[in-house]
Amino acid sequence: MRKLRPGDKNRGPETLDYCPKPHSQLGQSWGADPGPLAPPLQRPLQNLLLLWTLLNCGLGGSAQGPGEWTPWGSWSRCSSSCGRGLSVRSRHCIWFPGEESCWGDTHEYRLCRLPDCPLGAIPFRDLQCALYNGHPVLGTQRTYQWVPFYGAPYQCDLYCLAEGHAFYHSFGRVLDGTPCSPGAQGLCVAGRCLSAGCDGLLGSDAHEDHCGRCGGANESCLLVQRVFRDSGAFAGYWNVTLIPEGARHIRVTHRSRNHLALLGGDGRYVLNGNWAVSPPGTYEAAGTRVVYTRAAGPEEKLHAAGPTSEDLLLQEPNPGIEFEFWLPRERYGPFQAQAQAQAQALGWSLRQQQPRQVEAQPPELPAAPATTVPRIPTPTPDACEPCPDTRGRAHRLLHYCGSDFVFRARVLSRLHQAQETRYEVRVQLIYKNRSPLRALEYVWAPGRCPCPRLDLHREYLLAAQRLISPDGTQDRLLLPHAGYARIWSPAEDSRVRLASRRCPV
Repeated sequence: MRKLRPGDKNRGPETLDYCPKPHSQLGQSWGADPGPLAPPLQRPLQNLLLLWTLLNCGLGGSAQGPGEWTPWGSWSRCSSSCGRGLSVRSRHCIWFPGEESCWGDTHEYRLCRLPDCPLGAIPFRDLQCALYNGHPVLGTQRTYQWVPFYGAPYQCDLYCLAEGHAFYHSFGRVLDGTPCSPGAQGLCVAGRCLSAGCDGLLGSDAHEDHCGRCGGANESCLLVQRVFRDSGAFAGYWNVTLIPEGARHIRVTHRSRNHLALLGGDGRYVLNGNWAVSPPGTYEAAGTRVVYTRAAGPEEKLHAAGPTSEDLLLQEPNPGIEFEFWLPRERYGPFQAQAQAQAQALGWSLRQQQPRQVEAQPPELPAAPATTVPRIPTPTPDACEPCPDTRGRAHRLLHYCGSDFVFRARVLSRLHQAQETRYEVRVQLIYKNRSPLRALEYVWAPGRCPCPRLDLHREYLLAAQRLISPDGTQDRLLLPHAGYARIWSPAEDSRVRLASRRCPV
């Protein structure tokens, strides 16, 4: 039994050989006669040991199934005394011969943050190079003073430059917790440069969603997306929208000769207020940083990560301003009530309501006298061609990441209109949404024989795109041809949730 080194993933876990060899050797190894020299009390102990072996290892001789991890140990102390460092914890795999090994890593590394290092503190990599000062290297008795060298290809090897000389030398790997390069966010672990996810674990691919939840799928917030279309009834500042407290991922763009103005909750302007033009740059407002850019042309942009700690008011006297931000679900209701009350006055582009409709029936004609006419056989419509095969993980991932909406819905009705098919669906669970979804929605598919075809009264997982007409009069959910529409099942639900973690940010 050997000790695993941190980060050594190519080595197997520890083996605890509690069980005997195959059952053909059981009598020789465990049930054989102890011989005349064995004490009389040894036989009952052997029988008890044989019973324990059969119960724990099975009559087949070797237990089947994966091994089991021991609980994680405690986190170690931080590798640094100031600034950023790492902590490590480990676990061990317990498995028997014939079993599969444990899945996962034996060690986990966590980013630890301490107070900033004081001015003049020696960086960690400099200290490691300085350990070789005054010691002979390179097979000679000459000694050198060493400083870090950052021009070598491997960030996590300790390359040191001999002061006053034109050569550098590699002293192997840097110690774990060494920054990969000056100013970089990554830390070296077992010779690899790793960055921390939002869960604080190095090497993790966990990201915050638009709601600010680590590893979330935007379930706890909604996207507000509008276009301001009113030109204002007077000259001067015109209210565009209130950006409520708690808003995240705020983006505002427009093109005009006028300038965007931002008013803080205390009534003082953050940007372009009091008839003065502010320079592009980063501004502090409502507990977040607002980045204001203005190109050489008439285009202006605002964006802020959020969350905002108070309300902000966006002002501008021109139409055509596009803005969006994400709001926690509990804050969306009050904002929507205010937006609907002001929609007609402000000219916001809201998604059209889609109530359930009853299709108009042709008027009944008066009964005509019965006449005998020859029966003309009506041609049967051409059957729809088979849809292309859209199964597979790559297809699911492509449509999940590229769609505006992913949700579970039950099909209530289907209607063919010209060269389109309209489904009325009841939304039951939302996995991804770039704007709010109602309980009842219409989903449109191109053609009278759409692919994939949705059956009535069945539940599906759908990936839809938002399609807005150029004049802004139509706002639809579109199910693309050969898009993602799978019959809902617990297994497909798990696959979709896994796909949500693999989309690029």
